[in-house]
Amino acid sequence: MEKDARKSVKGRIVSSAWQLFYEKGYNGTTVDDIIEMSGTSKGSFYYYFSTKDELLNTLSMILDDYYEELEANMEPEMNSFSKLLYLNYKMHTMMEEKINIDLLASLYSTQLVSEKQSHLLDRNRNYYRLLDRIVEEGQKRGQIRTDVAVSEVTRYYAMCERALVSDWCLNKGRYSLGEYSRECMPYMLEHFKA
Repeated sequence: MEKDARKSVKGRIVSSAWQLFYEKGYNGTTVDDIIEMSGTSKGSFYYYFSTKDELLNTLSMILDDYYEELEANMEPEMNSFSKLLYLNYKMHTMMEEKINIDLLASLYSTQLVSEKQSHLLDRNRNYYRLLDRIVEEGQKRGQIRTDVAVSEVTRYYAMCERALVSDWCLNKGRYSLGEYSRECMPYMLEHFKA
């Protein structure tokens, strides 16, 4: 129970921070703003984060929390290939609507020059475990090719998602990321369809 309570406090801080980053911009958001919105204390904030900058490393946490929501809303009998397309569309639509594009572009670019392993590539993320489960399910159901390893299908899917987000950032959000993903992702994944 104590672990869940700590996760809840950290989760409230993180989700409040990202909402404020979107609404007020990163530079316009203060630690006090985050504390107030999250309903936590300075002590709680500084227990988890030394600085506001450290919150930038929590993007994968925000994304993984949303993937959990999406998984809970998917019909279990839905075609596995369709589940992958659903996740992609919903996630990219959320990113477009709730994550500041300039901040997202900056985060992606810092992942390129960082000497630490990218949080986005961490195979222990819920994101990768969810994709692995869906691909494995799809192979068992005969909906996704079985002559390619689950991990390879997942790796390719994740790479396609990152490519779509990167291109959207490069284009300064001139088009809808969700709609463009809905259009492109089926073609990008067609190779793996059984």
